[in-house]
Amino acid sequence: MKKNWKIKDNSNEETVRNLKEILNVDRIIASLLFQRKISGFDEAKSFFRPDLNELHDPFLMRDMDKAIERIQKAINNNERILIFGDYDVDGTTSVALVYSFFRKITTNLGYYIPDRYKEGYGISFKGIDYAADNDFSLIIALDCGIKAIDKINYANEKGVDFIICDHHLPGDELPKAHAVLDPKRNDCPYPYKELSGCGIGFKLIQAYCQKSNIAFEECLNYLDLVATSIAADIVPITGENRILAYYGLEKMNSNPRPGIKALIDSNKITKVLTITTLVFIVGPRINAAGRLEHGSKSVELLISETEEEANEIAKSINNTNSQRKDLDQGTTMEAQVLLENDPMTEFKKSTVLFNPGWHKGVIGIVASRLIEKYYKPTIVLTESDGKATGSARSVKDFDVYAAIEQCSDLLEQFGGHKFAAGLTMKKENVPAFQEKFERIVAGSILPEQLIPIVDIDIEIELQEISEKTTRILRQFAPHGPENMTPLFMARNVLDTGWGKVVGQNHLKLELFQSVNPNVRFQAIAYDKGDFLSFFQKKTPVDIVFKIQDNEFRGVVSTQLVIEEIRVS
Repeated sequence: MKKNWKIKDNSNEETVRNLKEILNVDRIIASLLFQRKISGFDEAKSFFRPDLNELHDPFLMRDMDKAIERIQKAINNNERILIFGDYDVDGTTSVALVYSFFRKITTNLGYYIPDRYKEGYGISFKGIDYAADNDFSLIIALDCGIKAIDKINYANEKGVDFIICDHHLPGDELPKAHAVLDPKRNDCPYPYKELSGCGIGFKLIQAYCQKSNIAFEECLNYLDLVATSIAADIVPITGENRILAYYGLEKMNSNPRPGIKALIDSNKITKVLTITTLVFIVGPRINAAGRLEHGSKSVELLISETEEEANEIAKSINNTNSQRKDLDQGTTMEAQVLLENDPMTEFKKSTVLFNPGWHKGVIGIVASRLIEKYYKPTIVLTESDGKATGSARSVKDFDVYAAIEQCSDLLEQFGGHKFAAGLTMKKENVPAFQEKFERIVAGSILPEQLIPIVDIDIEIELQEISEKTTRILRQFAPHGPENMTPLFMARNVLDTGWGKVVGQNHLKLELFQSVNPNVRFQAIAYDKGDFLSFFQKKTPVDIVFKIQDNEFRGVVSTQLVIEEIRVS
């Protein structure tokens, strides 16, 4: 697949020069800091030395005082409290965090995760009925609820109070809950707006500790859950999120809770855990229960107090995740066959597929997989409750939600945002929807939006990579949105003749540039064995790569991990 290489703007030479002087760093580090909106010493210090003392006062959040007063009242009056959260990673980690904290304070506690297929996303009428029928007079809702106007009205009629802890964008009207914690409220002065749902839960227990004279250190026991939610929910790793992720990973690597330790051990993870580990190994396993079984299984794992209990649940969750992977791979292959057998695939600007036999729990993943291969706005539909229901995913800078909205006359319901959405329609409307959606996308998408972009941080020469540079680059972690692992570009690169294909079509190389042939770096290019002939023929190539540490037999060296290759 053709890709456009795009080098980010590093044109503010004065700021870059000042950073070099103030911080005593090279132009590579100074440019990367400039891209991350760091322009002075204090900002750089906060970036490189995350400090728990820089976390904001939780009572800056609108309604936090009301929330804490209501919780204290409930505990003092022996009311029953229900912790409610969604079935995804952010929801289940949020519930595990708040439940684990308050069960040390009160026994009048329960938790509730809605069924993905019977109740759907967010607060449900069934969940409220469960609370009322079981004498829960207070529900703390996490990672959901900011738009649940009718549900909260229903709860109020039932005599059930709500504290909403959400991080999604509110609508024009706020639900009439006892307290609504959401930094994205227009009237909320809280300085940092990008917390995960679990991050809001953390601020809730931080506030409770402040009000109840409980040591702040008690809150730190739950940072591994917050870090997991930050990674899985793909929120920016800036500001408070960077501090929480940094110390969450530190806890996870030194003293993880039994549930997370069980996932680490059962998947034979021996290296230091990073955000990448959480995104690709821990997160999907926590998610798997909600996709194929029930999200409460993940909460059970995360609140486990013994390794024996946790190991048993982790074994079950790993099995569920294996089933999820099989379903995911099988469905992706079936979808690809449909596309390859359709002679119109190459001419269409969108992909909309329907198969009533596909599992609802994996269609979102499959849509993302299809974008990786075909790079078009994609909707994958299956049958549920006699209707066609699906997940949409988009390409960079194309608003798939707006395109779906223009097809609303064919839909029963839909929701989401610019890059991901869910939708439901009558099965007989699928052909008409496919046709209309394609017409709308084809009429509005720009040609360049159908070509993936490789966002390169900076072009460098290999001789610029020093030991000091790599040492400072390590301190850019944890990586994630708005602080991704830096991508570098180098032109006219050659191999010493050492290059070979290893494993399953991976390239091992020793690279240099003619400007300084004595500077050489080991490199690996996964699944790029087909490029070996270019290196063998001494054809100069341009590469896009990450700089990483490679440990072999106890010796750590700098290695280039090549993402893209093209002939110079």
